[in-house]
Amino acid sequence: MSLISGKTRVCGVIGDPIEHTMSPVMHNAAFKKLGIDYWYVPFRVKKEELGRAVAGMRALNIRGLNVTIPHKVAIIPFLDKLDPLAEKIGAVNTIVNDDGILTGYNTDATGFLQALLEKRVKPEGKTIVILGAGGASKGISFTLAGRGASLVILNRRLERAEDLAQRISQVSKNEVKALTLSEENLAMVLAKADILINTTSVGMIPDIDKTPVPARLLKSGLVVFDIVYNPVKTRLLREAEAAGAKTLICGIEMLVWQGALAFEQWTGQKAPLELMREEAIKALGHEN
Repeated sequence: MSLISGKTRVCGVIGDPIEHTMSPVMHNAAFKKLGIDYWYVPFRVKKEELGRAVAGMRALNIRGLNVTIPHKVAIIPFLDKLDPLAEKIGAVNTIVNDDGILTGYNTDATGFLQALLEKRVKPEGKTIVILGAGGASKGISFTLAGRGASLVILNRRLERAEDLAQRISQVSKNEVKALTLSEENLAMVLAKADILINTTSVGMIPDIDKTPVPARLLKSGLVVFDIVYNPVKTRLLREAEAAGAKTLICGIEMLVWQGALAFEQWTGQKAPLELMREEAIKALGHEN
């Protein structure tokens, strides 16, 4: 990658907060490795500024954006088109700008599945408990239902979990339940669960002492996946490991895979996956 010039294509990530993101480290290393004249920048965008931020993307001819908490659903009305998968899921984490036409994609869903399969975790026939019903949960839930899993979605606001469960039930033959996220409900569903996935931000820096699941409810044999990647090993994963659960997958895997898929959408070139993983882990090591 040469010095930034008038020919440099700009990509980035929008969210609030944004200070924790590892995406610039991954993408800029990948651009450099492949000799592509691109640069990746983080932008903090508040909810009320989302529409203006998208207008700015058009005006400045920004090639692509990743979309993170809390904008993955709210971004949709500001886009021109949705990829069929993103439309089905109802959440977007990647935008591609083709000469002012903005198309939304969901690489969270595909990235999550790739992270699972890479660790030889097969969702078919499994009972999976999913914490949270936000943008990341949407992609993950649709993906798992499509692969033959039965789901229990728990969220603090029950209506959001019910809405997601209803949408998934329309395209899935398997059972999809929605419950309020409480200790009582967690105890009931985890007793029968094969896999637990946290899609909330609980446990993320700076609140590393928090966990969405009391340690006493974790059990041996349960597969636990926390999409939080900063810190790499959250309190949930540490306590799951101590309980004898399998913590094969941490949030960094989903981060890298969804990032690689976005990279390929923007550049048309195969992403250097291992380099992106190494750079993200290295940067997180410096922070933790």
